[in-house]
Amino acid sequence: MSKAGFVAIIGAPNAGKSTLVNALVGEKVSIVTHKVQTTRFQIRGIAMIGDAQMVLVDTPGIFKAKDSDRLGKSMVHAAWTGVDDADGIVHMVDAPAFHRQSQGNGSAQDRLASEDTARVTEGLALRKRNKTFLALNKIDELERDQLLALIAHFDQKGIYQNIYLISALNRDGVDDLAQALVESLPDGPYLYPPDQAADIPSRLMAAEITREKLFLRLHDELPYASTVETEKWTRQKNGDIRIDQVIYVKRDSQKPIVLGKNGQTIKDIGAKARHEMQEWLGRKVHLFLFVKVREKWVDNPERYIQSGLEFDV
Repeated sequence: MSKAGFVAIIGAPNAGKSTLVNALVGEKVSIVTHKVQTTRFQIRGIAMIGDAQMVLVDTPGIFKAKDSDRLGKSMVHAAWTGVDDADGIVHMVDAPAFHRQSQGNGSAQDRLASEDTARVTEGLALRKRNKTFLALNKIDELERDQLLALIAHFDQKGIYQNIYLISALNRDGVDDLAQALVESLPDGPYLYPPDQAADIPSRLMAAEITREKLFLRLHDELPYASTVETEKWTRQKNGDIRIDQVIYVKRDSQKPIVLGKNGQTIKDIGAKARHEMQEWLGRKVHLFLFVKVREKWVDNPERYIQSGLEFDV
């Protein structure tokens, strides 16, 4: 008898959700950067653990989106949709950030993370879902008594079946969490082929790889609303793949930031993206990047449909 089902990974932006998904799958299926709201739509990573197939739904970070922020509202809606459709739920918390804020010495980013964490907890309490687990992440940065205080704080909420102390980056505690998640899955046949690692179109995955390299290089200078689209995907006669992508920015002033002096910045971004694409596809990739200004791309319904997001929420 096999088990198969969906597990939603939710939390505030930058809690480590994508890092956990990649750790459980055993390979990179979701991009990771220091920039908040890196994940914009549901990405399904497929983990084979023993006889169980666990489909991990990596969701956008949950935060308070402004009424004027159409993209932000769509991302938060996608996150809660992932929760409502899942067999199990993992709430990821950046433990050091929450601890610093609770002690009154947190940064502005820590304050936002703590507020967003409370927002997730409130949403889970309203849903009253069984098989909801808490994962306190980055435990290697805290002392034992600090962790015990956090456990007590969240345990009194009465919404978590169990609390796990993990470091998604170092894989500390990840196996124990994985086993608990497997036990939460229903009996049934596999939902995907056992050797498939992710459920995401190749063109979209390629765009995500480039977006990751873009944000890793320019996360302080470039607004999170910048995006990447794969316009062409051509398999050549010799088996190589040509990929044409456009990096869209919202203002003319952002274009030279992406290009860099003598085009060096975009060359570096392209080189790193091409290298990762070649490892992922197992063949030579010819990547061509272009930068265009599209001021109101976040108001175009087609951009949302391509990513599986809802336009009006």
